[in-house]
Amino acid sequence: MADGLGPALGRRIRLRGWGACVSALVDQHWPWWPLLPLYPYGRRPTLMRDLVPGQVWSFEQLQGIFYVAVPIRMTVLRLREGLLLYGPVAPTQELLAQLHQLEASYGPVTTIVLATSSGLEHKLPLPALARAFPRAQVWVSPGQWSFPLRLPLSWLGFPSGRTHTLIEDGLPHGDQLEWDSLGPVDLGLGRFQEVSCLHKASGSLLVTDALVAIGAEPPELFEADPTPLLFHARERGDEPLTDSAEQRRKGWQRLVLFASYFQPAPLEVLPLAQVWSQAFRPGLRNPRSYFGLYPFRWQAGWQEAFGALLSDGQPRLQLAPVLERLVFPRHRGLLLAWLRRLSRLQGISQMVGAHYLAPMPCTGEDFARLAAELEARPWAPSGGDWATLAAIDDRLLAWGLVPGTRPK
Repeated sequence: MADGLGPALGRRIRLRGWGACVSALVDQHWPWWPLLPLYPYGRRPTLMRDLVPGQVWSFEQLQGIFYVAVPIRMTVLRLREGLLLYGPVAPTQELLAQLHQLEASYGPVTTIVLATSSGLEHKLPLPALARAFPRAQVWVSPGQWSFPLRLPLSWLGFPSGRTHTLIEDGLPHGDQLEWDSLGPVDLGLGRFQEVSCLHKASGSLLVTDALVAIGAEPPELFEADPTPLLFHARERGDEPLTDSAEQRRKGWQRLVLFASYFQPAPLEVLPLAQVWSQAFRPGLRNPRSYFGLYPFRWQAGWQEAFGALLSDGQPRLQLAPVLERLVFPRHRGLLLAWLRRLSRLQGISQMVGAHYLAPMPCTGEDFARLAAELEARPWAPSGGDWATLAAIDDRLLAWGLVPGTRPK
């Protein structure tokens, strides 16, 4: 009898495991991913974290290209009226279930905020998120735009009748939140503008893309699947993906350099023939390892390049290099004025950005210090790690796609 029950029990266990896997796939499915086909495509696992117990929560997913994946974050604030969602991410069934748990304890979602005019990765999830909470008021930053055609917001899925523009139509929950606008900056095809938000009760300053804090260790979000880290930790395409704490750390630091500079100085892009010669080796003939296609070679000095993004190995408040070189190269004064306004806000204890590490402990003095540092050093450099970003800016200027002249 035991022999007969053993295989049957094993089959039931395997079926239960398969069922759990299918359930996770359904719960994490994001059907609109083809509109912006970023990794991990149609499956978006969500990590929910308490940032300030009972007041501030983070909902984090991954996004990237060619395994250059970094966290994208929606922040949830508890207000007297209910919950505010700042910076939409893909509203999968998993994420909505987590939000409904918060609603059961702290009240309904009353407000959804899209605080950027240009961040497509933040903009695309908003229509689906708004449909999931049909009673919530939607607030968006001024100057929303679409490409190649300028379409009304209602045509883009933003709910008519309950979509409002920050500043132009007022500012929500002004007794509990303090708002400030960075921009607008004319990008040619549209504008850059984002609106920061200080949650007075917790001292949390919410920003979208402009400011970041980068940690030396990979975020918790990668624990479920460290594949992007292991992929970029290798030296050659024919190396297998091996998992260790050191490999994860190396992969994370290289991912950050990719995301910060696109092609930092220590990164060599290999000729196609060399890439092809290392591909399709045994153990690599699968989509997870891109069949061994790995067109990169890291040169000496990449660790120092990453270290420059930290302060003595610790996270620091900083302007994202991509924004400095491609959005603000001709608008340093605008950015400095915003930072100095933030420095005068009372009660800041931490910053919560939409990417990388959060929360980042800070006070108003840190924003004043950052403004002084940016004013004193060369602005929007063109050499070293910044060369690829500078070349992109030069090309956009030459094509007449962005207004202005090359920064001096």
